[in-house]
Amino acid sequence: MTYEFLQHYWCFVVALLGALLVFLLFVQGANSCLRSLGWTEEGKRLVINSTGRKWEFTFTTLVTFGGAFFASYPLFYSTSFGGAYWLWMLILFTFVLQAVSYEFQNKLGNFLGPRTFQFFLVLNGLLGPLLLGGAVATFFEGSNFIIAKDNMIDANSFTPIISRWANASHGLDALLNPWVLVFGLAVMFLARVLGILYVMNNVNDEDIRSRGSVRLLGNAIPFLFFFVGYLIHLMLKDGYAYTDEGVIYMEPYKYLNNLLDMWYLLIILLIGVVLVLFGIGKTITSKNYNGGIWPAGIGTVLTVLALLLCSAWNHTAYYPSTADLQSSLTMQNSCSSEFTLRTMFYVSLLVPFVLAYIVYAWRAIDKKKLDKEEIKTDHAY
Repeated sequence: MTYEFLQHYWCFVVALLGALLVFLLFVQGANSCLRSLGWTEEGKRLVINSTGRKWEFTFTTLVTFGGAFFASYPLFYSTSFGGAYWLWMLILFTFVLQAVSYEFQNKLGNFLGPRTFQFFLVLNGLLGPLLLGGAVATFFEGSNFIIAKDNMIDANSFTPIISRWANASHGLDALLNPWVLVFGLAVMFLARVLGILYVMNNVNDEDIRSRGSVRLLGNAIPFLFFFVGYLIHLMLKDGYAYTDEGVIYMEPYKYLNNLLDMWYLLIILLIGVVLVLFGIGKTITSKNYNGGIWPAGIGTVLTVLALLLCSAWNHTAYYPSTADLQSSLTMQNSCSSEFTLRTMFYVSLLVPFVLAYIVYAWRAIDKKKLDKEEIKTDHAY
């Protein structure tokens, strides 16, 4: 295991966690469709109890994604999470609202009322995927930061900080980039599509399933519009490349060249897109089919995985700086030491066992489809 192999390996692990996180955003997507899917108070409780069984998976994956980034690429963690903290604080705040809303909306003594917490769930369902998608878009569009490693060894420096944000917005300036918003909207509508597919599969209620087909088409169209638009933009834009010596430079059609050079990522991307379209199309056209969440979910993981790897592999700066080109982060200049990556490699061999437990727990939770009788129990949200 060479140092270069370990860098690529941990980039793959982080990208896989990010792809799984985007799939698990179906929880947020379903909650954002709470009123249109549920319609009645009983229907809303069915949707909330359906997503309430899975929200811990999304939150845990988000934390694990951040932890894996911190351990393998600490300079990115300190630059993005420490510099763009207003953006990340907004994301975390909406997820905290989600957790609180599940637990307290129907508790005795809730003076705010159930509708207030339902509003918080909808807010998290819209803002969570939008902001997370915007954060991912900065891997391609860049962020406004400066890296100054010399500060750590300069005895005369009064600010021994490696990285700093170049303006006072601390991450919110990314939302002023229209292409960041386009990708964020694509992720938001994808989450809504996945959420509708999940509820149609998980809830045994004909009213919700019949409304789901109509709502699915209404969200699939804007998702395809924003996603295809951003994908075309990505293939045609200049990208951030670096030489063997670590010098960052702009390369025309960089991300298109990455997919052509790494043809296996192009195949994964195409398979993922086809699976997503299949899951959506068959659910809309077939009245008796409600398993679209599985092909669409697998397709989402494959598509996002290919895009994230395209942003970092093949001598690509995965976190570009718009303030100082040479401050852009690459796998070489931002990763942990070889000892740390090697040690974590052996620890990561336990991941398949964790995934097996998640699959087991998921199957145990979904052994019986959710119906109106189950939300009358003491354990219902």
